[in-house]
Amino acid sequence: MLYEGFDMSIFVGRPALDFTCTAVMPNNNIDSAFNLRNNAKGKYCMLLFYPLDFTFVCPSELISMNNKIEDFNSRDCSVLAISVDSHFSHLAWKNTALKDGGIGKVNFPMISDLKKDISSAYGVLHPDGIAVRGTFIIDRDFIVRHILINDLPLGRNMEESLRVIDSIEHHAKYGEVCPADWSKGKPAMSPTSEGVKDYMNSLSR
Repeated sequence: MLYEGFDMSIFVGRPALDFTCTAVMPNNNIDSAFNLRNNAKGKYCMLLFYPLDFTFVCPSELISMNNKIEDFNSRDCSVLAISVDSHFSHLAWKNTALKDGGIGKVNFPMISDLKKDISSAYGVLHPDGIAVRGTFIIDRDFIVRHILINDLPLGRNMEESLRVIDSIEHHAKYGEVCPADWSKGKPAMSPTSEGVKDYMNSLSR
């Protein structure tokens, strides 16, 4: 059964839902009117929903993201972490040392979804009132191109998100499609019958 509030208007190939909210910025300033569309304008954007601050799998994910933030920046992709915690909780978590369960000075905005409107609109609000681990990659035209939703115990692989962004960019530049296990630098294929044949033949060489 789908979670209550799941909105089927949000799916791959459709525009992302815009929102304005309160966010803790990388420099720890509070932006009370942070807007998704303004932040994402003309570039890629990744929404990283997670359950709660000061928990278990969540700090490992946000720290992993922060360790790779330059890789996302180099792809012109902004990253937004979102949970149902207040901005006060986000700030306290950032100001807590890693050895004490904190995340340190992560270099991406942390969105407060205290009213749970954003998590509900994006279909990731768990019946327990927290967000499951939802990843949404939005392209330069504000279109959702990738969705991944993990259950609460399952941490995500940030390298996979980078691979997806590379795939979207490759298709946009060259018109080629990216087959299974494709990564940047590997051959892609023309979306034609001949293209499939050429690609499959290349695997046996």
